[in-house]
Amino acid sequence: MRVWYVMPLLAVAGSLVLLACDSKTEPPIRRTSTLADSADQVMFGAKFNLTDKGLSRAELHSDTAYFFEDNTRVELRDIETTFFTLTGARDAFLTAKRGTYNSRFGNMMARDSVVVVTEEGRRLATPELKYDQAMNEISSDSAFVMTEPGRRLEGTGFRSDPNMQNFRILKTKVGSTGTVTLPGQ
Repeated sequence: MRVWYVMPLLAVAGSLVLLACDSKTEPPIRRTSTLADSADQVMFGAKFNLTDKGLSRAELHSDTAYFFEDNTRVELRDIETTFFTLTGARDAFLTAKRGTYNSRFGNMMARDSVVVVTEEGRRLATPELKYDQAMNEISSDSAFVMTEPGRRLEGTGFRSDPNMQNFRILKTKVGSTGTVTLPGQ
């Protein structure tokens, strides 16, 4: 008689377990493709020499490079770029988390925590920066902070050479400087 009670209980328990395991939800599917999935080519430890009319303007290093559009557009991760003067001396150094280099147009767009430091100690921080290889110019329409010994500038948008000697501000927000001595006083 005991077997008669145990068998229906086991059948009910087994069916409950099977019903609990039968899930109608589908596993999550990633709706957007990653860069690596859609890239024509992926390169690790990439290095690019940016030249203009035979002159080395900059040397671009990237941890990871994703090539698109017949290898003319390159999406970059963890960027380090060294800018050079006309004589080949180091001029400034740029770092950014992400960026795009377009070899067809000869420009680079650096994004996400962009910092440029010159050999003279000027430091520029901005969320986005464009480098025009042919004009040897850095520019941005985003907010920026430029500091150098004794001076700090904040604004929105600028145009400059990579060494920040000719720095043109589009809209000044705040500026401060140290002591200024006027001639004849």
